[in-house]
Amino acid sequence: MTSTLYLADTIATMNAHNEVLTAGAVLVTNKSIAAIGSAVSLKSQYPSATVVNLENSLLMPGLVNTHCHSGLLRGTAEGLPVWAWLQQYIDPMHRVIHADEAALASRLCYAEALLSGTTTIVDMWRHMRGSAEAALHQGIRAVLVPYVAEHPDHDYFETLDANEQLIKDWHQHQSDRISVWVGLEHMFYAVPAAMQRISALCQNYQVGFHTHSNESRFDVDKTIERYGARPVQVLEQLGLLAAPRTLLAHCVWLDDAEIQLLADHGVGVAHNPVSNMKLASGAAPIGAMPAKGIAVGLGTHGEKENNNLDMFEELKTASLLAKHSNADAAALDAWSICRMATIDGARALGMQETIGSLEVGKRADMIALNTHTPRMTPLITSGQYMNLQHNLVHAAQGGDVAMTMVDGRVLVRHGELLCDDLSETIRAANRAIGPLLARRDAWIASAGTAVNELEKS
Repeated sequence: MTSTLYLADTIATMNAHNEVLTAGAVLVTNKSIAAIGSAVSLKSQYPSATVVNLENSLLMPGLVNTHCHSGLLRGTAEGLPVWAWLQQYIDPMHRVIHADEAALASRLCYAEALLSGTTTIVDMWRHMRGSAEAALHQGIRAVLVPYVAEHPDHDYFETLDANEQLIKDWHQHQSDRISVWVGLEHMFYAVPAAMQRISALCQNYQVGFHTHSNESRFDVDKTIERYGARPVQVLEQLGLLAAPRTLLAHCVWLDDAEIQLLADHGVGVAHNPVSNMKLASGAAPIGAMPAKGIAVGLGTHGEKENNNLDMFEELKTASLLAKHSNADAAALDAWSICRMATIDGARALGMQETIGSLEVGKRADMIALNTHTPRMTPLITSGQYMNLQHNLVHAAQGGDVAMTMVDGRVLVRHGELLCDDLSETIRAANRAIGPLLARRDAWIASAGTAVNELEKS
């Protein structure tokens, strides 16, 4: 049995008490955390363990990205609100993307995530056998959610048949790091019979369900027009809040009754502040949710609507957006945001017993940040002027991550990706984008004047 003792100047455990250890250590045995405490004590207790001294480092749980889309469109889909943006840029891409391009996008995005401290990612994407292979090879913990649409006007996404096959082939089979849930782009992209099948699939395979909901005012208004009820109410009526685990992305335009429904059904929420600001969707009422017991995690959304997958940037933006939108400088305190990115994100996925905090018995998913930088200085870890949590939220950046570990396996060391050829992935992505955009442009030209499919359907 292999054991390694990781020593760090500071350890932010993110346990129930947000306990912080100085001159601490974490003992990793195989995939799990076997002990945590003072470095002096654990070195004495485990003299045969290999010792790794993470100098000038802060050790903490890996970040949990609760909503992402792999992709290759970074910086090429700009300047529109969400539904027009989908019609003009995104849906035409889905019509023409090839399986090898989708797999390459996942390799690129998972590498970016690992390098910036994300150890668990929820990815809603296309042709996800390639995503599963990328996650298996690179070592990230992944919840794979096919981009499903079952509607005559949106027959160019993934099908429920393909989603079911991916569950059979990959859900915790090749690796228990890889889970497969049932996905749906949006209620507008499915007929009622498909939504009934989604509910049945979730129950039959005991897997989660993930979709976008209440992202924009248009979303809410159109749902009321079609169904006579608000989005979360319709999801409840269709049985989609009763899955073993339901995770809704965005939830910007919720009313009090919908928030109560989320609480009643134990639904998790993926908060995407950068994307919601960039697409002018609005500010989600995040402050009202934890009081109801709702687990709120953070998500980057995709490379095209963010335009990066740096979860530390998401922490800062979540803080600033809450303070700005509420005109309250004390809104959404730093510890709460740190928990959204770690243990509360894990809770939103139903994984809080396995990941999200550094505690004995949990998987060794952890990251080390370099604290020997101007932006992390001074670092005060206790007392009246303790600023560790504020530095993590408002100062730290993904580039500060020196080590990323998943299941006890080091995937990033000294800021370098160990589990894939990053240079070749970047070169391949740059080669792929030209043909992809050319095919998209050709499809748009052949389709003639753009038609708003949601308005006509």
